[in-house]
Amino acid sequence: MEHLPAVLLLEDGTVFHGKAIGKVGTTTGEIAFNTGMTGYQEVFTDPSYCKQILIMTTTHIGNYGVQADEIESDSIKIAGLVTKKFSATYSRPSGNSSLQAFMERDQVVGISDIDTRALVRHVRSKGAMNAIISSEDLDIDSLKNKLKVVPSMEGLELSSLVSTKEAYEQGDPNAAKKVALLDLGVKKNIVRCLVDRGCYVKVFPMDANLATIKAFNPDGIMLSNGPGDPSAMPNVIEHVKEMVDSKLPIFGICLGHQILALSQGLKTAKMHNGHRGINHPIKNLLTGKGEVTSQNHGFVVTADSVANNSNVEVTHIHLNDDTVAGIRLKDSKVFSVQYHPEASAGPHDSRYLFDQFIANMN
Repeated sequence: MEHLPAVLLLEDGTVFHGKAIGKVGTTTGEIAFNTGMTGYQEVFTDPSYCKQILIMTTTHIGNYGVQADEIESDSIKIAGLVTKKFSATYSRPSGNSSLQAFMERDQVVGISDIDTRALVRHVRSKGAMNAIISSEDLDIDSLKNKLKVVPSMEGLELSSLVSTKEAYEQGDPNAAKKVALLDLGVKKNIVRCLVDRGCYVKVFPMDANLATIKAFNPDGIMLSNGPGDPSAMPNVIEHVKEMVDSKLPIFGICLGHQILALSQGLKTAKMHNGHRGINHPIKNLLTGKGEVTSQNHGFVVTADSVANNSNVEVTHIHLNDDTVAGIRLKDSKVFSVQYHPEASAGPHDSRYLFDQFIANMN
């Protein structure tokens, strides 16, 4: 297919010219990069990527199309896509459509045929920043003016854009365990992992309080992943504090991990450019074992704040930079991790954490 020209402009004035993919239009967001070589469909539909323009570091994107069973939400959640080589056709027999058609359906703007290695090196060096992609307005001065009004990810609350508005239930109502899941931007596979382990799951909107959740009479509470700055969610933080005080078993993932930490008086900070990919090395400090993990976050719980809280123990660290990757509370069955043990299609090294949650409920 013939592609229109497109332009990518970064907040610091750096410009890349390429070809339009997806919807013809203009999009803005914080630019980030993912180092995974597979699973682009799961990545694009992950609600944690809301309002982010995503660079894929692997060269070929779109070549195996889209499969209906491999989505993590109801639509593409990235704000825009940047890739080197984009395939508008696909060869996988089980594919349902092309990535191009999928992006057009969900109105996602993208750019291809640029030097993504140079772009990622630039972002890695300069840090996270906003960006704009356009295939309808190629005037740089015009794009600079549009980019000026885009808010910073720091201080931005985004869960309300992706959380369910109404509670819903999945699994067998007669299951042995009932889990209340606070949806901060949940991935479908978190719910699947719980249901597969014999849980009946009720997914609640992000603003659900303890009273609403306890009416379900759960055996445990799950705090999901999600997008944005955790410190911009004071009401949710207060609700989670009440949940912790209830002494119910709690398991938090990614944003849920950060919200849990903030509820206990810990601090979070914006990272230089975050962790995003499916090959991040983690060390479990309780067992001494290593794990290869899937990650997607731009904020992190600060190590200093954990060290100053006698009731919180660091359970996992990221081996690339020694950042906090998991915590637990010493006086209750409450724990959380910064990465994604539910990762689909993988890696599966950390699935044991769901079993640990089940054991805590028992």
